[in-house]
Amino acid sequence: VQLQASGGGLVQAGASLRLSCLASGRTFSNYGMGWFRQAPGKEREFVGAISRTGGSTNYADSVKGRFTISRDNAKNTVTLQMNSLKPEDTAVYYCAARFWFRTDTPNNYDYWGQGTLVTVSS
Repeated sequence: VQLQASGGGLVQAGASLRLSCLASGRTFSNYGMGWFRQAPGKEREFVGAISRTGGSTNYADSVKGRFTISRDNAKNTVTLQMNSLKPEDTAVYYCAARFWFRTDTPNNYDYWGQGTLVTVSS
């Protein structure tokens, strides 16, 4: 699976951004999808994940209630809607694919996108 993330940018605190991840190469609906982020000097951390069908999602406590993950299997895309952004959300955001089941552990993912930078100013 090839993954292409897009939609990052520079925004002020309180603003919204929508990240997209376009998949190609395999049957997209066979993969659980996750979003992760990595801030400078920090380890990659789990943001949220969505099941193969899109019927189930889970989120890190730090983003719960502000971020929403959705997917469109007909368009091979997964999106991360980010609202009420905070400066601590500043990071490179990555989408990842894992065959069949989603997980919150980065090492369990099979494929990764190249990342898109989100910068939130105070």
